[in-house]
Order: sequence, then C-alpha cells, then structure tokens
Amino acid sequence: MKIEWAPIKMPPRRRLQTLATGLYVYIVLFLPFMSMFLTIFFLLYLSFMGRAILLLYLSFIYYDHKKHFSNIYGNGWLPLRNNFLTKHMRDYFPIELVKTAELKPNRNYILACFPHGVIGPKIATLDVHFYIPFLREILRFWGLISCSKESLIYYLTKSNDPEHSDNKDGFTSNAVALLVGGAQESLDSHPRHYALTIKSRQGFVKVAIRTGSAIVPSFSFGEVDIYDQVNNSSDSSLRRFQLFVKELTGVSPLIVIGRGFFQYNFGFIPQRHQIVQVVGSPIEVKQTHDPDPQYVNEIHQKVIQALEEMFEKYKHKYIENANNVHLVIN
Repeated sequence: MKIEWAPIKMPPRRRLQTLATGLYVYIVLFLPFMSMFLTIFFLLYLSFMGRAILLLYLSFIYYDHKKHFSNIYGNGWLPLRNNFLTKHMRDYFPIELVKTAELKPNRNYILACFPHGVIGPKIATLDVHFYIPFLREILRFWGLISCSKESLIYYLTKSNDPEHSDNKDGFTSNAVALLVGGAQESLDSHPRHYALTIKSRQGFVKVAIRTGSAIVPSFSFGEVDIYDQVNNSSDSSLRRFQLFVKELTGVSPLIVIGRGFFQYNFGFIPQRHQIVQVVGSPIEVKQTHDPDPQYVNEIHQKVIQALEEMFEKYKHKYIENANNVHLVIN
C-alpha cells in the first residue's frame, strides 16, 4: 500500500486543526484506560492512608451514582467545552448546525440523534463510565450525563420556571441529546452507509412520555464518513466477537481506519469531512406515568417517519451522488 503523505506546505491553521482533533481523539480513546490504570496503581502503591482515602472515594462514587446518578449542575465547566481544542476541531471538519424549527425555551426535550458513527457527540454517555474513578469527574466537567433511564428522568423532570432554583443559570429548557442507536449502530458505521438502529429502541419514547418531553429527531450528515472500519459484515467472525464484547461491557470494540498526523492512510484521527447536523421539528407527546404500548408505537413510528423524511429532503444537499445512497432502518 502506497502511503499518501500530507503536503509539506500546509497552512498553519490546518495543522492546528489536525493537532487539536488528534489530541481530542486520543484523550477520548485512552482516558478510560488511564483512569483504570491509575486506580489500580494507587491501590497497589499508595500508603495505607492513601489507599483508605481512595477507597472512600470509590465508595462515594458508587453511592452518589446510585442515589443521584452523578448529576451535575448546569452544563459543566465552560473552559473544557470552549477552548483551543474544541474551536479548531469544529473547523477541522467543519461542523454546521441546521435548525428547521424553533424550540420553545420553556420546555424539556429529548434530542434523538442519528446516526451514531464511530465516536459520536457528547452529552449523554454510557452509564458505566460514571463508575470509573477520575474519568467520572472529567466527564462531569465536560457536561456529560448518564444515559440511564433514571438519569434521563431526573433531568427531564426539572422545572421550567425561571424563578425555580433549578434554573439559576438562566436556562429554563432542559434538553438531553441521545444517540439512540448506541454501540450497536456504531458497528454498521461505514462511509456512505446510513444504517440506523431504531426498530427495537423504544426506551427513549417511553422516557419522553413519562416526562412529557417533546422528541426532536436529529440527523447528522457526514458523520459516517469520518472513519471507516475493518470489514465486519453481519456474518463475519469479527462481528460475532464484537457483539460478544458488547453484550459483556456495553462497548463495541471497533477496528477503525482513520488517518495520522502526517499521512492519510491509517491512524485514529478522523478524516476531514463536513458534518451537518440537521435538527427537525419537535414531536409532542401526552404525558403519562404508565405509557400505553400502542401509544408508544405510534410516537415511535412518527420518529422513524420524521428521520426518513429528513434524510430524503436533505441528502441531495449534503451527500455526493445521493441517488446511490439509501437509508436503512434496522
């Protein structure tokens, strides 16, 4: 295989964008492993007092997450969300947000985001991440929350009253972004292949009905193009292994094909492709604490229909040779 090297004469701005994106990806990839390594290292080599403090911290993590879902106030620490890395990473792709409807500032919403892709955006992430020492704190500073049912209900039942203590930050609308397809959908992420995992995913609809939150379908064009994967067709040994690990851990072990800092053939850095996030119109629901299965199916079908309509309406604008690209609903 001939290596395709990046041009030597590259504008410094583009070099910075690649550096920022690479740093972010490596942080996301290795942070869980580093956190677990540090925990084991400290347990083995700290003094008796140090181990006692660490065990107290581990006990607190377990208690706080079971009782309070590791909840955070506000949207995390702003410098971690608006800094050198995030600004240059945004311009690396670049990323564009397209609003098709206005969202009222006195409502709670579930943003049902598709497709997952390989990395996916942050906001609500795997529940197990909040049991990992050190990683838990960084995620909370980043503004991430658990995607567990209990956590979602906690945030989506917060008051919209401007005078309520929940809204001291000045925001009266609470919105949670969910990558509904999750780890299963990431297994199907290949360039120009838009396959959504949603037919068996009704949990987010039930949470929306229980909390009275409108569902906002959102489609990310270009998300599947930033990485390729080693061939993992549904009948392959690799796919069976990936599914086995996913069932054990909740995480899909993907073998991704990206680029490096100075070449375009292999590495963990995503390819430079435009990503356009189209946000649809909210789908209103009637609140009830015991959702009727028939009503759940009705709302679920509305979400699927909205995604199909959104894809067909915008694919010719944001996908090259769109006539050859079709949406697959799994």
